[in-house]
Amino acid sequence: MPFRARHLLGIEHLAPDEITTVLDLAERYVDLNRRTIKRTDVLAGMTQINMFFENSTRTQASFELAGKRLGADVMTMSVAQSSVKKGETLIDTAMTLNAMQPDLLVVRHSSSGAVNLLASKVNCAVLNAGDGRHEHPTQALLDALTIRRAKGRLHRLTVAICGDIAHSRVARSNLILLGKMENRIRLIAPPTLMPSGVSEFGCEVYDDMAEGLKDADVVMMLRLQKERMDGGFIPSEREYYHRYGLDAEKLAYAKPDAIVMHPGPMNRGVEIDGTLADDINRSVIQDQVEMGVAVRMACMELLARNLKAERGRVAAEAGA
Repeated sequence: MPFRARHLLGIEHLAPDEITTVLDLAERYVDLNRRTIKRTDVLAGMTQINMFFENSTRTQASFELAGKRLGADVMTMSVAQSSVKKGETLIDTAMTLNAMQPDLLVVRHSSSGAVNLLASKVNCAVLNAGDGRHEHPTQALLDALTIRRAKGRLHRLTVAICGDIAHSRVARSNLILLGKMENRIRLIAPPTLMPSGVSEFGCEVYDDMAEGLKDADVVMMLRLQKERMDGGFIPSEREYYHRYGLDAEKLAYAKPDAIVMHPGPMNRGVEIDGTLADDINRSVIQDQVEMGVAVRMACMELLARNLKAERGRVAAEAGA
């Protein structure tokens, strides 16, 4: 099972075989998580610290559950009550935590590159739980697992990613992952929500839902990230829903067995029709949430293996 990464900072540095390794291991954890007893001792004796500088429900909860089910000692740091609020720098925070000898550090931050900076200052394995507009690797991996389970494969599919592309780290990580796995990717958004240089991404670009969704196998909707907007990106939510919100009429342009995805949290009636979001025959949104725990368990186990192997080599060299 090849997985060479020291940290999980993004999808960009993962090879296709490493992506497959994560998904294959996650499949085993899906089975474990559906049992009455959901615990294993893979991370017994190891310490996991979660640092969320941005609000989160799904990602934070699933990382906590993942660590506990693997047998780790899990601490979630409340940033609102931390020394960061007193003016402590990110590097000073990293050095303080590093002195506590953690094994796994899970970080979400509003600044792109902040997690990479932390990783360069600590001795443990770091997992990126989302940094600015940069990447959200575990979200892309759980999306990939959801697609593979629903479609039976993760290659040569037509995937439409729709909505606020410009501000979305989810879109970026999915673009990279799905591209590595040889899929046809379409981006659908109003020009104001399409990132600059999008033509260099190696995907098709549309500003019309009917054209972009034609014969798609997967329809991935994105949240309007109002907290990252500082101007008039859309005329109104009502107009946005009329043109870009997913409903049954627009979904009819995709293949009859197309699946509907959304990373959450959803703005019903803005990005997606509520009835469609709850349609168990088309929507896999709740499956994405379930896959999130399994994928994060797999990522932490693989990083912990590499960390233990590295520490073993260092100890052997020191004793030689």
